[in-house]
Amino acid sequence: MRALLDAGGLEDASDAVRLAVLVLVSRTPSETGVVEIRTSELGRWIGMSASYTASVVVPALKRSGVVSVEASEGEYRENIGLECKVLPLFAAQGVVGHPLNLAKKEYATLQRLVQAVMAPGWQHQGGRVTPPGLIGTRTGRAAATDRLALLLLVLEARETGRVRQCGGSVDIKRGRAAATVARLLGCTASAGERVLERLEDRELVLRVRLKTGSGLRNRSRLMVPAVAAAHGRTVADDVQEDRTEALEPEFSDPDVAAGPSEAPDLATEPQVSGATVTDKANVAEPDVAASLHTDHPHLGTAVVDLLLSGGFSGGGRGGQGRRPERACVREDQAADSKADAADSGSPVARADPLRSEKPKKSPVDEQEQASPIASGAGGRLTVVDGRKTQQQGRPELPADLDLRVALTPVSCLWTKLNRWQQDRIAEAAKAELAQLRNVLEWAGQAPSVLAARLTSRLDETGGESLVTRPYGWISRRGLVRRPSCSDVRCDDGIRLGTGTGCDNCANILHARRAWRVRIAAEVGQELPGLETDARYREIEARMRRHVEAEAADFVARQAEAQQREAQRAAARAEAEAQALAERERAAAEAAAKQAVACADCSRERSAGLCEACDHRHRTEALIGEAGLLAAAGSADLNDPASIAAAVAEARTAIEDSTAAGWREFLQITDVATLEADPQATADAYAFTAFQAAQQAVGAYQDDALAVLRRTPEAGTEARRAYAAQLAKPWFKALPDSDDAQRAATEAAAKAQTRTAEHLLAVRLEQLYERSAARTERPASWTKRLPGLAARPLDGDATGPVIA
Repeated sequence: MRALLDAGGLEDASDAVRLAVLVLVSRTPSETGVVEIRTSELGRWIGMSASYTASVVVPALKRSGVVSVEASEGEYRENIGLECKVLPLFAAQGVVGHPLNLAKKEYATLQRLVQAVMAPGWQHQGGRVTPPGLIGTRTGRAAATDRLALLLLVLEARETGRVRQCGGSVDIKRGRAAATVARLLGCTASAGERVLERLEDRELVLRVRLKTGSGLRNRSRLMVPAVAAAHGRTVADDVQEDRTEALEPEFSDPDVAAGPSEAPDLATEPQVSGATVTDKANVAEPDVAASLHTDHPHLGTAVVDLLLSGGFSGGGRGGQGRRPERACVREDQAADSKADAADSGSPVARADPLRSEKPKKSPVDEQEQASPIASGAGGRLTVVDGRKTQQQGRPELPADLDLRVALTPVSCLWTKLNRWQQDRIAEAAKAELAQLRNVLEWAGQAPSVLAARLTSRLDETGGESLVTRPYGWISRRGLVRRPSCSDVRCDDGIRLGTGTGCDNCANILHARRAWRVRIAAEVGQELPGLETDARYREIEARMRRHVEAEAADFVARQAEAQQREAQRAAARAEAEAQALAERERAAAEAAAKQAVACADCSRERSAGLCEACDHRHRTEALIGEAGLLAAAGSADLNDPASIAAAVAEARTAIEDSTAAGWREFLQITDVATLEADPQATADAYAFTAFQAAQQAVGAYQDDALAVLRRTPEAGTEARRAYAAQLAKPWFKALPDSDDAQRAATEAAAKAQTRTAEHLLAVRLEQLYERSAARTERPASWTKRLPGLAARPLDGDATGPVIA
């Protein structure tokens, strides 16, 4: 049972799914290994309805990967007939010593046990009736949990009906019995107490409080009366024995474990058959007391697990002296069951399946205990379950501060991982932190939010001691966000970042309640004479139809959204392809243009104009602009000679500046290098001339503006701006104040500059027009040809022309 419940795909499965796996195993034929069962029949075995089994349990079995399910669909596409194969059971066939390598007798024993506990009951064709099991009539909500709890309690019970309770510290408000049930099921203590109360109401289990000789309350006992009756005993017999034990407590009692200074009696029945389990510590850690065993005596010889020790009957506890990895580990208490059964002489004791006797000796009991395996270099290899070695992980959390903060709640689980698992967990944590940073308003809050999520998940599980598979639990349950709605900021109905309830979830709940109220009002108005039960069924039917319609609408909207997303993706792909083609065409054009030789100097691969020629062209344009600026500032625009002199003077000044700059460049440059590369020399000289022309243009523009600021027009505009500024209301009362004078002076300067810029633009425009007018255009060929035809030809050319 424990091997099946600890299967890889059942960590987060519900109790109904886990119980369904056990039921399928008990009904598995030993010949084929394939169970043929109807969905309704499987629902009767687990105490759930056929619709719930078909819509929830069967899909969960398929997703778990533990059970291979082939279903035949009914009229409404629901799963009706099932062909199931429990994969771990099928894979263990033929493996010697494996706990799931069951023989035909063991299949029969398991089937009788499950049938005695939870059989739904049948009525045969001949009129014979098979009564239901102990809890076979329990159906409805939480029925699967109660059935699974009773089955595990029956397996944990001794022949006296007493269930070995968990050790360590427990919640005093709940009690040790509730904690035992909670650890069996892997739930919280409060949930375990509710399960225990329901089982007590059906008188399937008993909690007995014994009294001492003084009449005070002593230890509590958790009893399964049906198991005691199967062995021919009664609860009263066990209570009488417990009263004797209460006066003389033994070390094996779970509530009175030996302390550090006590020397327990080693003659008692060993906890583990076939080996003596020891521990170096004096007292077990209460927070790690996850098993259902008592604290054991502390001897001196360390042992390792049996070859198939995984928390099952007859398994050792390992060389490290720790308790088993999971709660409710089954102890082999059937060592002297044969003698007790023989003494009882009860016919019920010989045939009842609740005795949980093995049909034959298990290969696990016949196998010798594995010898200790020494660790490798550096102690990095360790024995795992007595059958293989694995590399130990790093004892410390990752060096990244964000990862250390986020993974602090699972630091103890981190040490149980190997290095490969630790690397995968670190990658998953980084990915989750990246998603949280995109969702949260403050990205630095992501590590603390992830740490809070891991802490909440551990509280749901019941603590780190109940996590049997750290890697699977952290990667599939601890780190994964569980949204309750479509909002990306929702996690278990809590808003990420704020810690408050999710508004979207509240809106959904409010909407559903509004639907129900509206539908109830419609039913009351349309069918006023219905009884309460019929009215309730009608409301539920209409609610179901409403939900189905909404689900269909959601699927349609989701399909439409996916279609729109596909269209957008196609459009993006087309745009990217077009942009890529444009870039490739532009690159091809640039490459083709770059391959063109220079039009002036014929240098190859110059894109039509090399750098030196380009600088020369731009230098000539700048020289012409500098000449016009010089003429606009100092020459008489009505005198062409004055304009020409100003332009020539500007050109001469720029050439002199270029020569001076070139001499400075030769002083700081290796001349031999320039002589070795004439093209580089030409480029450097052209660039020097270009810089000199640029500086000259700026200087002539400043000189022209300075001259034009002194013109009468600029002075007039400055005086008007000065007077206008002083005439403003806030300066009119005190025109001689410093603020008024400062503002008026600034306004006059700006007006003078604007006027000079305007005059310069006008003068340049006039110079451009006059220079264009002086440029004579050549006459057309129609006017030039008659004159050319009238010219006399040379003497030798007047002879006949021989073609």
